[in-house]
Amino acid sequence: MDLSPVRVRFAPSPTGRMHIGSARSALYPFLLARRTGGAFILRIEDTDQKRYVEGAEQELIDGLRWLGLDYDEGPDIGGPCGPYRQTERRESYHEHAWKLVELGHAFPCFCTPERLSQVRQEQMAAKQNPRYDGHCRMLDADEARRRAQSGEKFVIRFKMPKDGSITATDLLRGSITTENSALDDSVLLKSDGLPTYHLAAMVDDHLMGITHVIRSSEWLPSMPLHMHVIRAFGWDAPQFAHLSVFLKPSGKGKLSKRDSAQAIKDGYSIFLGDMKDLGYTPEGVLNWIALMGWGVPEDDILTLEDMIARFSLDNVTPSPAAVNFAKLDHFNGTH
Repeated sequence: MDLSPVRVRFAPSPTGRMHIGSARSALYPFLLARRTGGAFILRIEDTDQKRYVEGAEQELIDGLRWLGLDYDEGPDIGGPCGPYRQTERRESYHEHAWKLVELGHAFPCFCTPERLSQVRQEQMAAKQNPRYDGHCRMLDADEARRRAQSGEKFVIRFKMPKDGSITATDLLRGSITTENSALDDSVLLKSDGLPTYHLAAMVDDHLMGITHVIRSSEWLPSMPLHMHVIRAFGWDAPQFAHLSVFLKPSGKGKLSKRDSAQAIKDGYSIFLGDMKDLGYTPEGVLNWIALMGWGVPEDDILTLEDMIARFSLDNVTPSPAAVNFAKLDHFNGTH
C-alpha cells in the first residue's frame, strides 16, 4: 500500500438524517487519512436547495463527533481551501462552467421545461432512451452569451463527444470503458445559478487537492461523465473508490431509508442519532460498519486505533453486505 499522505473528503448533502451508509462513507476516508498522515475534510454539498433539511448539517457534524471522526478542515472550523459549503462557492462554479463553454466543452441551453418534456415523451413513444436532443449544441457562442446576459433563463450543459469512448478506473472494480454515444449532454449549471453535483464536486475536489474520492456506488454510473469533465479542464483525476451497497437484513434488495420503520419495530435503527439514544456505543457502531465492506475477518474486535493501523483500500470489497443487527449487538457488547 502507498503510504503517501492523502487528502480525502466526506461530502454529504444535508437532505436528511445521518445513517450508517453516511457513517461508512466518512469512516473509510478518515482511516485512510490517519493511516497515511494526510488530511480528512468535511465539505457540505448543499446545492440541492429543494431537498435541503434544516438541522441536517448539524446532525452530520454531531454524528462525526460522536463517532470520533475528527476532521481537519470543515465549515465550522475553516481551513486553507474554504469555504466548505458549496452554496458559498457559487462564483467559482460560474467561472468554471463558462470556462468550459470557452473551451468548447459546454454550451448554454435555453430549452424550456415544456420543450424538454415534449422531446422526452416523443423519444419514449419511439422506444428510444430519453436524452437531450442537442437543440442548443450548435448555437453561436457569442449569441448564446448575449442571450444569457440579457436575462433569458438557461442552463449550461456538458458537450459530450459523439464518438469514441472513455475509460475510468475504480480502485475496487478496475477499468470501466463507456462509449461516449451512450452518454448525455448533462446539465452542469442549473437555471437557478447553482451547479449540479457533476460540476461542483469535480471543481471542489480539484481546488481542494483531493487525491482519493471514496463515495457510494450510486455515483458509479456517473464516473464516465466526471472523467470527461475533469479531462476537459485538463486536470489530473483523483483516484476513485465506489463503496458497496448495504443490503436488507434478509440479503434481498438494497437497504433504504424506508426500511428504517421495520428496524425501529425490531428495536434497532439505521440512523446514528437513534443508535445513540438506544444505548449503542460509538466504538461498537464503528466496528460494525467498518467490517461491512472491508475484507478482514468479520469477528475481529477493532478499536479505532486498530482500524487506522490495519486499513487499506486494497482490502475493501465491492461485494454488497447484508446489514446484520445481531452483529451490531455483538460488537456493542465487546467494547
